[in-house]
Amino acid sequence: MFQEAPIYTQLVAERGDVPAQVRGEAERIGRDLQRVMLPLQGSAQPAPERGWPSAPAGLALPAGAQPS
Repeated sequence: MFQEAPIYTQLVAERGDVPAQVRGEAERIGRDLQRVMLPLQGSAQPAPERGWPSAPAGLALPAGAQPS
């Protein structure tokens, strides 16, 4: 079985358990996203983004810009 390296134990003592903190933050963000996205699941498909006429597919206009 995997045994923790002494350097890891020392780093946790000095800096805190950063991987556990990141994991907890990622889980919190995931819960927030689920809560925010739930109302969108029942709504209609969003309108397609308008792009510049000569731009590659997927590039959208900046906010407030009008296509030519």
